[in-house]
Amino acid sequence: MKDYDLITDFLRFLEMERGLSKNTREAYHGDVTKLHYYLNEMGLSFTRVTFQQLQEFLVWLNTNFAIAPSSQGRIISGLKSFFGYLQIEEIREDNPSDLLETPRISRKIPEVLTIEEIDALFSAIDHSTPEGVRNRALLEVLYGCGLRVSEITNLKLSALFLDVEFIQVSGKGDKERIVPIGQTAIKYLKIYLDQVRSHLNIKTGMEDFVFLNKRGSSLSRVMVFIIIKNLAKEIGLKKNISPHTFRHSFASHLVEAGADLRAVQDMLGHESITTTEIYTHLDKEYLQSVITSFHPRS
Repeated sequence: MKDYDLITDFLRFLEMERGLSKNTREAYHGDVTKLHYYLNEMGLSFTRVTFQQLQEFLVWLNTNFAIAPSSQGRIISGLKSFFGYLQIEEIREDNPSDLLETPRISRKIPEVLTIEEIDALFSAIDHSTPEGVRNRALLEVLYGCGLRVSEITNLKLSALFLDVEFIQVSGKGDKERIVPIGQTAIKYLKIYLDQVRSHLNIKTGMEDFVFLNKRGSSLSRVMVFIIIKNLAKEIGLKKNISPHTFRHSFASHLVEAGADLRAVQDMLGHESITTTEIYTHLDKEYLQSVITSFHPRS
């Protein structure tokens, strides 16, 4: 079997067996295609490449494309998945990528908003307009549930279970999760649904989307960014914020208040607890209280 046929079969495996998202599949496709090009230039193939040659490929990549550490990590992950697939299919007996080391990535503390800053942003919304009523509901759900911007723009009416205070969210890789929604978010969401959305002329195919623009189409990611940027400008906020800032703030405020990290992980939809641990940038007084309360030698 030729190398490009192996790539095609690998992509089908990622979709059908692994259920990876389109974006992830495209990223892996690009990475494995680069390797295919490199090996072809060297007169090598997927079935014969060695660990040492894969290392040389990574050096070549970094030299020619100045790959960031985060991208290097994704590439290595893609290679391990690809050669693991070749093992599964018994095309190779070994996995030459097994010993490739993922570069260390420094985790930056994300920008977060204080509760006072969030209150100020919400207070700056003009509730006398239909768009203002929608924007208040949008941001209450965004912050109250810790959603990604794609999750809020794709939120469906059929995924709202407000009577039991939960919503169903489709996250990365089309993985669904159940997220609790608080009374305040429910209050403003119901106001929007009853007083604004019910009066819109909704376009065909958009009937199930929760948040719509005034033309009856689903709200775009860009529009959510614009709404937030305009509110920040309105109150003179100097922080560079985006929809994801509300997600960071949601997680940070929960952790600071003593929420269980694994519960926060589930609500955010993080696959790894290490991703959630970035929100443990807490003040020394809180950390000291945790040690005092829970450490056996305290």
